[in-house]
Amino acid sequence: MTRPTEADLNALDVTPGEAAEINAIAHPLLADPAPDANDELVQIRSTTDGVVFVTINRPDKRNAFDAPTIAALYEAFETLQGADHVRVVFIRGAGGTFSAGADLGWMRDAAGWSEGDNRTDAMGLAKMLKALHDVPALTVALVEGAAMGGGAGIVAACDMAVAVKGTHFAFSEVKLGLIPATIAPYVVEAVGARTARALFMTADGFDAAAAKEFGLVSHVLGSADEIDGFVTAFADSMKACAPGAVGEAKRLVNDVAGRPIDHGLMEDTARRIAHARVSDEGQEGVRAYLEKRKPRWAE
Repeated sequence: MTRPTEADLNALDVTPGEAAEINAIAHPLLADPAPDANDELVQIRSTTDGVVFVTINRPDKRNAFDAPTIAALYEAFETLQGADHVRVVFIRGAGGTFSAGADLGWMRDAAGWSEGDNRTDAMGLAKMLKALHDVPALTVALVEGAAMGGGAGIVAACDMAVAVKGTHFAFSEVKLGLIPATIAPYVVEAVGARTARALFMTADGFDAAAAKEFGLVSHVLGSADEIDGFVTAFADSMKACAPGAVGEAKRLVNDVAGRPIDHGLMEDTARRIAHARVSDEGQEGVRAYLEKRKPRWAE
């Protein structure tokens, strides 16, 4: 496998109307070398009421990632940033494993690249994670089997995550003499700096219950059989929320996190709520509440 180029990162053109399920990433040295990239690496399926499913479709490789797979995910998440009708995006790995880690062949090749080549390659993963983080719709990871290394990083980059009881997690990079660098901003945001230090520096594995305690996942399901029911109920609940307001609420959190509560922030938040009040959604939502009816987006 040759070093991925910028063209690799823009190789796949995936739209929300195309097929699918959800997403992943794996742990180094657990997966066999990958086959050549194809247009089924990442699949997307969308419903008429704005629910999107994104899936890494490499079940025979336990959804291990390589440059073409990362490129496909990047294109999918970039596309979803411009899809105004989307309410919620569910992300999952095909075949019962969220992701077992980086593809072995990709890891072997990277070991022979220069530092500059490795930096270019790593930026592909960094851009993909940022594109996921910036999707305006609510993103939900559906995690089962295992989410190792970068796979757990994708879980952290989502707005929330649901894990099946018995799912295995680990950030094992230091056991290979590596560090979980590109995923670190999202993991630290999800679990906090102290917990991230412990997880990164010990490389200890942990289960779904511990992931919930750490803040990496929001809910733990008893078995994989409960996933479909959760998806249906959760998607139905999101119909009550105005799609545009959901995106603005997400941007609000991203923009105010870590900022000092000073006059500038007060003005910024006042400007945002004033704009929301006079927006089409704001006007419709308040009128619907006063008239004791459902707003248009909930019908």
